Amino acid sequence: MSKKAINRLKAVLAEQGKTSKWLAEKLDKNETTISRWCTNEVQPSMENLVAIATLLKIDVKDLINSTKTAK
Repeated sequence: MSKKAINRLKAVLAEQGKTSKWLAEKLDKNETTISRWCTNEVQPSMENLVAIATLLKIDVKDLINSTKTAK
């Protein structure tokens, strides 16, 4: 079973021309942690998602893939 990409962090960073290193510095997190979030290996906490959305000036919903399936 393939792992579902729950968050869109990697895509949003790319859209904004930002790097995971930039985000790691802004959040005072390890780059490895950010990398694991970007690859959906692990998920950031809601607190971190809100902080990321604030930094990127987007709605927190834009960081999460929809769970709805097309009918």
